[in-house]
Amino acid sequence: MDDVFVGQLMSTTLYTVSPTTVVEEAAQMMLANDIGSVIVVDSDNRLQGILTTTDFVRVVAERRPKDETPVKTYMSTDVITASAQDSIRDTADVMIEHGFHHVPVVDDVEGVIGMISTTDLAAYLSHIQTPSPS
Repeated sequence: MDDVFVGQLMSTTLYTVSPTTVVEEAAQMMLANDIGSVIVVDSDNRLQGILTTTDFVRVVAERRPKDETPVKTYMSTDVITASAQDSIRDTADVMIEHGFHHVPVVDDVEGVIGMISTTDLAAYLSHIQTPSPS
């Protein structure tokens, strides 16, 4: 697995919002696309944060108007990222260490270029290992 890189497994279909997008719109995008997070980017496709299903616990608990409250109120801004050249083993270790299910993949020139998720890693593992019990 050390010779498999994030760029080989990452999803390149990105669901992005701006920091000013209201949380209701972000939630609708997540539901419509059956995804667990949206990437928050600026107009230059630079990562600003991530909004996950976990963040919606706070949205509900705080009872703010979901059609008026911007994503920037709830997004995580201390986002750990990966590059397409990172090993999936190192990225998986980071995900486990921090309890993340999604890690944005960034490029210095292009900004956000993908997302690697626990689903991507599980799909890869299911193809390379014999299921147990066999």
